[in-house]
Amino acid sequence: MEAERLTQLQQVQVVPVVQREVVVQLQEQEPPCPKKCTISNLVKRPPVNIEFHDLKFTTHNASGETRNILNSISGRFLSGELSCILGPSGAGKTTLMNILIGYLNSNVSGTIQTNGQPRNLRLFHKLSCYIMQDDLLQPRITVHEAMMVAAELKLGSEMSARQKRLAVDEILETLGLTPCRNTRTERLSGGQRKRLAVALELVNNPPVIFLDEPTTGLDVVAMKHLVDVMQLLARQGRTVVCTIHQPSASLFQQFDHVYVLSGGNCVYQGAAHQLVPFLDSCQLSCPKHYNPADYVLECLTPESVKIMAAQTSNGKLCKTSSEPAKHVSSYRTGDSANSLLDAAHAQASALSEAEFATSFWTQLSVLVRRNFLQTRRNKIGLFVQMFGAVLVGASLGAIFYNRGDDVTRPFENFKFCIGVLVFYMYCPFMAPILLFPSELVIMKREFFNRWYGLKSYYIALTVSTLPWQCICGFVFSTMSYLLTGQPLEWSRYLWFLITGLTVGMVSEGYGLVLGSLFSVTNGSTLGTFSLAPMLVLAVYGMGYGKNAELVYEWLMSLSYLRFGLVGFAVSLYAGGREQMHCDEDKVVYCHYANPNMLLRDLGMEGLTNTMQFINLLVFLVVFRLIAYLALRYRLTVEFSSRILNYLRKILGHK
Repeated sequence: MEAERLTQLQQVQVVPVVQREVVVQLQEQEPPCPKKCTISNLVKRPPVNIEFHDLKFTTHNASGETRNILNSISGRFLSGELSCILGPSGAGKTTLMNILIGYLNSNVSGTIQTNGQPRNLRLFHKLSCYIMQDDLLQPRITVHEAMMVAAELKLGSEMSARQKRLAVDEILETLGLTPCRNTRTERLSGGQRKRLAVALELVNNPPVIFLDEPTTGLDVVAMKHLVDVMQLLARQGRTVVCTIHQPSASLFQQFDHVYVLSGGNCVYQGAAHQLVPFLDSCQLSCPKHYNPADYVLECLTPESVKIMAAQTSNGKLCKTSSEPAKHVSSYRTGDSANSLLDAAHAQASALSEAEFATSFWTQLSVLVRRNFLQTRRNKIGLFVQMFGAVLVGASLGAIFYNRGDDVTRPFENFKFCIGVLVFYMYCPFMAPILLFPSELVIMKREFFNRWYGLKSYYIALTVSTLPWQCICGFVFSTMSYLLTGQPLEWSRYLWFLITGLTVGMVSEGYGLVLGSLFSVTNGSTLGTFSLAPMLVLAVYGMGYGKNAELVYEWLMSLSYLRFGLVGFAVSLYAGGREQMHCDEDKVVYCHYANPNMLLRDLGMEGLTNTMQFINLLVFLVVFRLIAYLALRYRLTVEFSSRILNYLRKILGHK
């Protein structure tokens, strides 16, 4: 009896423990609770239904031949549904999404409608968001800080500061990001990064969400969690469309609407559970316990594609249930069918007045604060820059120690000026070439989703780099100036410092040009080769006086480094500098005791700091303007395609 009671007591104690462990495991695997996911603090948006008819996209290969990527396909994506675009590689999935979102407009024919009306692209950009496959996020800021930046940029005056914080908290709770709200973005896992990319675009509650391959690189658990989040967003009345590559059977059944592409043709459109009966009607019986998503891709031979495309009329027919599901019926039936257009028109009148949700000054303020925060937290980068400035400044000072007033070796001091020029030429120049291409990818996502304008971003980028660049330049110039024994006159030192900082800003602008147009490898290679002749032209004519050829004088004016070198030399020797010290015990005759004699032989006689500074400012404006236009070019896909088409016509391709 004692043994039986002891056994029963152990069972009573063990079972609750086991049950609690099971409950905990289930809670960890469950998607966010629907009661906590209403996101009631977001701004209200009308549901948007998308339809497209006879959509065709053509491109040209290297030989100029025309190739059809999409072949007059039709289809629809409705609010309240989680839709996926399925197909093998090269089927046209990403191209279709780029056209629907408005990212690609050239060489496209057909019609796209929203809520039964022709799509207003400007308004559609404000009511939709595009989450690209590369989930690159702004580094060195926490999840909550990134969300608040998105809220300040995308909501504007629609909500108060308190409402923005509540909306951000609700979104983080909905997407399961609350535990990592204070974690920096670079330390997030793959699934958390994907969900944060969705959360950032969910701030202004877009009724249309496009996702390009959102499950790429995720494990099964993270993939399931992300699809649950997308399904939840669709259940709240949004139109959620994603491209996906071979989903598992369980994930495939979570999609309300499936659109299958192959070779630019629509081979199926309809509910996920209707795919197997549709394949049976095409004499393609899916084996039992076989994943329909895998089987339909395996069956896409040229003959079967023709049969399936004919069965769906290339997307004009939709194989779906006669009655919509409960969670989507409210968006298509009853009074909402009439109020849908009214809400859309009201939304259009409210949003079409402004290009962005916030003003230029608000965008600039938010972006500058974010850039300063990221710069301040980049402790390794700041240390490397300061260490480089101190090391090079001390090295130059040691090599040319007290050469500033040594008449016996006057050209040694001129070599010091060349060393200073190389520092200001190279250090600010390489940073944008190495870092900006990766930052540009993040910027393209934010810019296309209407976070801010290009002008505010570009000015914020320029302003945020100035303080630390000036601090490093001040440390370098002061150390090298004092160690080399230059004249202790404030006016000369200030001109020396200003000239160096201006050369650095011009070099940074030139680096932005190359970083905006080329990859890191190509930009570094081209930059190194282009700076070499500029440096040669800067020092050309040393010892020629005014006897340099006119053509070389013109070429030297094309090098901003020439104006920087002249500025350094003039700041040290011009402006009525007194006779320099000459040790008569060592040298009988000091030819360059008069500073003007040295400037004459260097070909710099009669030049002033003001003119060199003005010329440097001209180069600064020109390089910054070219970098801005290069960014505009990179962000405008239609403009890029148009340029390529013009080139083909010039070369004679039809």
